[in-house]
Amino acid sequence: MPASWPCPGPAGIADEHAVVFDRARAVRLLIVPPLFEEMNRSRRMLIETQRCLDALELDSMLPDLPGCNESLQSFSAQSLGSWRAAMETAARHFAATHVLAVRGGALVFPTRLPGWVLEPVKGASILRQLLRARVLSAKESGREENSADLLEEGRNIGLELAGYRLSAALVAGLDSAVPEDEGQRVIRQAELGVSALWLRSEPGEDPAQSAALAQIIASEAAA
Repeated sequence: MPASWPCPGPAGIADEHAVVFDRARAVRLLIVPPLFEEMNRSRRMLIETQRCLDALELDSMLPDLPGCNESLQSFSAQSLGSWRAAMETAARHFAATHVLAVRGGALVFPTRLPGWVLEPVKGASILRQLLRARVLSAKESGREENSADLLEEGRNIGLELAGYRLSAALVAGLDSAVPEDEGQRVIRQAELGVSALWLRSEPGEDPAQSAALAQIIASEAAA
């Protein structure tokens, strides 16, 4: 299951981690994960989806975004552009035929591939959530901060949000980014019939949700 792939980075090519179910089958699905904490909350569900896809005779690959999970690259060096380049490299390395982009993953996935986007979200919405969490945390600590000032600071010099050091490029990119789907099918959470794991406070899994998502992908990939 674990694999590595050569990813471009500021210091050259880095070996990045991926979870793969690869039996050299015809359909090869690249999964581009959500961003920030939504990635952590959804990871177990996505790996269970890979197991379901494997049972349905589809290959799948879930690569780390540079700077995230097992990656040794610096998060503060990342931008939407670097993540797009990384996911395109991963798609080529694993010979992906299809893509599933989840939430903020729809901002950085290889749009040339056919496939699906699960509940795509604008970058500004992600940024607002991160800023709101920081403002609330500051208030609980007796400090006054506001989103407008923080956003301006982030655009100029970068910003610490939710334990992540965002570069100025990443802040500016998120503020204006919209999902880049180009004909990929949008899957809405209601189709899976369960609550969204990325909205929960802790990482979790839902076998029924993973099975439903895998079944949608398998049936439509075969159509």
